[in-house]
Amino acid sequence: MQSGTDQRSYHHGNLRTALLDAGLELARTGGPAAVLLRTASRQAGVSHNAAYRHFANQEDFVAAVAEQCMTQLGLLMIERIDGVTASDPAVRARMKLGALGRAYVEFALAEPGWFRTAFSAVRPHSSAVGAGSDRVSPYVLLGARLDELVAVGELAPERRPGAEYAAWSGVHGLSSLLLDGPLRELPEPEIDKALQIVFNILDRGLLRA
Repeated sequence: MQSGTDQRSYHHGNLRTALLDAGLELARTGGPAAVLLRTASRQAGVSHNAAYRHFANQEDFVAAVAEQCMTQLGLLMIERIDGVTASDPAVRARMKLGALGRAYVEFALAEPGWFRTAFSAVRPHSSAVGAGSDRVSPYVLLGARLDELVAVGELAPERRPGAEYAAWSGVHGLSSLLLDGPLRELPEPEIDKALQIVFNILDRGLLRA
């Protein structure tokens, strides 16, 4: 029975996808510690050895699942950005950057397993650093928003290089403090206030007055 499932998976070329889907669910419910290739293989209905045809080792599998988690973050960012409807280009560009940052914190608090897993891999993955042209990469999405701010005159061109490091560090630091740090018991109204303060500081530091 297991052998037949294995053969069908390879025939249709979907075993890697099945393993990643299983890993994504493991990450969602248990965080990075639960992302085990052996467990994912069992859930996908294949032998452990078959899984190693698609992933070199446990580390490789965790990195691949982490990238899938990062993609989920990117998809939420896109959804929130698409919800911005302001007609004024400058206002719209600022609101999109804010929507992106709020989506980041929202994801961390709503999907802690995925958020922790996304940043748990011992080696970098393309979604984290924006390799290639992955339009779902949070890094690429952030860069696009900053480029848009330059285009509408809200971000001075000389301030654009490296601006994503400051912006990402701000929202990631707050997300980590709210999820696993000393701010994890902060009531929701205070979370909104903290987020707005971080945005205001980034705004004053990066954008035109």
